[in-house]
Amino acid sequence: MNALPSTSATSTTSSGCGSGHCQCASAAATVAVPSINGIALHAPDAQPDPATLQELAYTELLRQQAVKAGLLPRHTGLTAPTLSDAQRDVLEKMVEQAVQAPEPTGEECQRYFDAHKTQFVVGQALHVRHILFAVTPGVDVRALAAHAEKALLSLLGKDVSPDRFTQLAAELSNCPSSTQGGDLGWVGPNDCAPELSKALFHPSAPLALGVQPQLVHTRFGFHIVDVLEKRAGEQKTFADVRTRIAMQLTMQSRARAWHQYMQLLAGQALIEGIDLDTADSPLVQ
Repeated sequence: MNALPSTSATSTTSSGCGSGHCQCASAAATVAVPSINGIALHAPDAQPDPATLQELAYTELLRQQAVKAGLLPRHTGLTAPTLSDAQRDVLEKMVEQAVQAPEPTGEECQRYFDAHKTQFVVGQALHVRHILFAVTPGVDVRALAAHAEKALLSLLGKDVSPDRFTQLAAELSNCPSSTQGGDLGWVGPNDCAPELSKALFHPSAPLALGVQPQLVHTRFGFHIVDVLEKRAGEQKTFADVRTRIAMQLTMQSRARAWHQYMQLLAGQALIEGIDLDTADSPLVQ
């Protein structure tokens, strides 16, 4: 875009050893401030975090596009202005008109349902207990895994006492549940870490009751898992969740279209000091 001046925005700070006889005393270090088409995204002395900087960049891309379209007045400064609520409303309406997300068809909704049926099971839960071998900074992970495997084997042997799991949980587990014999109570797919949830509720490998024969590895460490009870839950029909699926697919489609729109704007701009995804082809919905 050439709607705005292309003068680079910089900040200058003095540097040197402090001696008046040294040539470095008059040296200056020029630090570029991130800019869009020569318009600085923030004041020279500001230091926004990466997420805030990216938001400033996208806002400035949209503001400049609105100026180009005649929706906002031209900005005469060399630093991006702070937008009023009314100006932000203008940007939102511009994006709504530019980014059109098609409504999903009934066939698309049905295909999504068929591929993700487990997302629509209500009331599914397991009563489990576990022994956690936590991975902490500096720990020897291999030695910890070997220690966990040894404990697991002791629980899988013949004639194991019913109280053995409770004893090992109290002795070895790094989870507060150790004081209750490792009992986590009833948990559903959304009640635990994603890795543990996948291991417990993966549809292709439903768990049997009892101590599981393999360790479960999560971001927290290694788990010995014992399934005490199971509640299958109710599988919702496509008719029950069709509206929900349609809304979800529409939101996903709109997010993709918005991202493509911003890529296109970035591809048409001179961007300095910040990395943004760019594209030079028309939107693909």
